[in-house]
Amino acid sequence: MSSILREWRGVIRREHRDEYVTYIKGTGLDDYRATPGNRGAAIAVRDLDDRRTEVITLSWWDSLESIRAFAGDDIELARYYPLDDKYLLERPRTVQHYECHGDAAPGRV
Repeated sequence: MSSILREWRGVIRREHRDEYVTYIKGTGLDDYRATPGNRGAAIAVRDLDDRRTEVITLSWWDSLESIRAFAGDDIELARYYPLDDKYLLERPRTVQHYECHGDAAPGRV
């Protein structure tokens, strides 16, 4: 059975790394997981240099309709939260979607 992977990427100040990850867990990841059809979600981070950290959120979904319930009618648009402007150096307008095959979604941690 295939699923849909939704990927969002942003860049923050490196000194906000832990604070932002905590913030995203309580906003984006909680919202992903509360939406019917979500199969799991994860955050990945990597330091780009001494000042910047890249943050990636990945979420796995049953269908595009499930993603629409989370993201709205235009599923390609990124969804942002009230304090994102405090952290983000870059605010991408869109996200990427991929068709997944296999058992890729993580457990709920």
